[in-house]
Amino acid sequence: MEFVIVLFWLPIIFISFLVLRIYLPFRNSEYKIESGNGFFETHFNKGNFAEYLIFRYLEKINVHSKIMTNLYIPREDGTTTEVDVMMISTKGIFVFESKNYSGWIFGDEKNPMWTQTLPGNNKNQFYNPIWQNSGHISAIRNVIGDERPNLYMSYIVFSERCTLKKISVNSSDVVVLKRNEIVSELNNYLNISNDILTEKEVFKYYYKLRYYRTATDQVKKKHIESIKDKRI
Repeated sequence: MEFVIVLFWLPIIFISFLVLRIYLPFRNSEYKIESGNGFFETHFNKGNFAEYLIFRYLEKINVHSKIMTNLYIPREDGTTTEVDVMMISTKGIFVFESKNYSGWIFGDEKNPMWTQTLPGNNKNQFYNPIWQNSGHISAIRNVIGDERPNLYMSYIVFSERCTLKKISVNSSDVVVLKRNEIVSELNNYLNISNDILTEKEVFKYYYKLRYYRTATDQVKKKHIESIKDKRI
C-alpha cells in the first residue's frame, strides 16, 4: 500500500518541482512588470518567450541599467516600430532584435534579404534584421533626442537552435550572435567601454520611453496592418 502511495505522489512531486523551477525565475524577474505578460502568456508564446530569455540574460549584466521590452515607438510617418528588448545603461543604449529561428542562417549587412536554410535544403528569406533594428534605433533616437556618437548599439539575437553559417558585418555598432552568447559578449564590451550616460540620464530616458510599453490592442493592430501594407 505504501509503495502505491509513493508511486502516486512521485509524478506530482516531480511536476511540481519542474513548475517551481520555471516559475521562480519568472517571478524574480522584472520581465512581467516591463512587458505586462503573465507566466502562461510568456511561456506559451514563442515570441514572448524568446524576448523573456534575452531579458533574463540582461538582468545578469553588472551595469547600472534599465531593461525594457515590447515597446511600440512612433515613427515620423505616423506608424510605429516594435522594439523587442532594449537596455538603457550608463555604457550606452543597447537595442536587441530577437530572431527565434532554427537551421542555418546566411546574411550580409549590405543585403536587404537574409536566408534561413532548413533540412532538405528548404530555404526561407527574411528581411535584413540589421536594417530592421536600425529603424528601431532611429525611432528611439527621435523620441529621446540624443544624437551622441557611440550611444546606440544594435544586437541581433538568434536562437541557440540555429547555426550562424555565414554572417558578414562591418559596422562597429552592430553585433550578430546567439542568445546564449549575450552575457559574455556584453561583459567584454562593457569592460572596455567608458560611461556615456549618467545614472540620472538612464532614468530620464527610461521614463520617457516607458510611455510606449504595453501598447493597447488598437496600437498593436495598427502596427500589424502597417507591416502588411509594406509587404503588398
